[in-house]
Amino acid sequence: MERLDSWKGRRVFVTGATGVVGSWLVKELLEAGAQVCALVLDHDPQSELMRSGDARRCRLVDGRLENMADVSRGIQVFEAEAVFHLGAQTLVGAAQRDPLATFESNIRGTYNLLEVCRHAPSVKRVVVASSDKAYGESDKPYVEDMPLFGKNPYDCSKSCTDLLAQCYFHSYGLPVAVARCGNIFGGGDLNWSRIVPGVVRWLIRGERPVLRSDGKTTRDYFYVKDAAKAYMALGAAVGEKGVAGEAFNFSADTPVTTLALVERIGKLMGQKVKPVIEDSARNEIAHQRLSSAKARKVLGWKSTFSLDDGLRETINWYRAFLG
Repeated sequence: MERLDSWKGRRVFVTGATGVVGSWLVKELLEAGAQVCALVLDHDPQSELMRSGDARRCRLVDGRLENMADVSRGIQVFEAEAVFHLGAQTLVGAAQRDPLATFESNIRGTYNLLEVCRHAPSVKRVVVASSDKAYGESDKPYVEDMPLFGKNPYDCSKSCTDLLAQCYFHSYGLPVAVARCGNIFGGGDLNWSRIVPGVVRWLIRGERPVLRSDGKTTRDYFYVKDAAKAYMALGAAVGEKGVAGEAFNFSADTPVTTLALVERIGKLMGQKVKPVIEDSARNEIAHQRLSSAKARKVLGWKSTFSLDDGLRETINWYRAFLG
């Protein structure tokens, strides 16, 4: 896409850069010639940002989203032209156990960042990471004009994040757009409670995968390299008519059940899988499916990796990482 060529020389501020999506977004931005500054909470040596050496090619700002001064130091001093806000507490289970910490990071962190951007003359475009979880339960594929109705702590925090971004556009004219992605997977995700890294690690170890769900839940699984380029395409288009103030769904449009996903991973790894089904998960949305038609029409974006292609690359990454 031509829009991806527009990042050369741009000064870009990224939150959540040590996360799986943030790490790959930084990598793609650097490859596109952008100058990157990242707000970093923890210098995790195992994160893809650190392991790849990309951190040495960025300016790093130590700080927390909950502290507006930290956010301001990164954006204002760096004179960022574009801001990607991916920083958040992203684990559903952790949010259920400790909702306050999730609300502080995901909600306070978002309005802190938006408020700094509102007063930063250099900022010309902002992309905020929401989630398909912001929609809440639905028996239909999610489309962008559906109401946001997250009920549980994590889902609610993403609904609030999403609405705050739209508020800052409609109230203050902030050039911000929202990305709502499906379940992102890919190399660099070391949260082993998530289904893809967890299953791959179990199979590498010769162990039976353990599923917290009943195996029938449905998700749109979205490869991280596609996600990174989706964020860049959206960021590049924020100045175009009909983009700022809008939300866009991004997914591969190939929802599968948890059991079907586990079987696919096993097949790609040459193993027959018999998972242990605990059926212990609570407060999980049963079925989620996104329509990416708006992103294809307005942004000219499309997913380039099939589910199997993304899983194949991911499996290879974990094999190398785990030895």
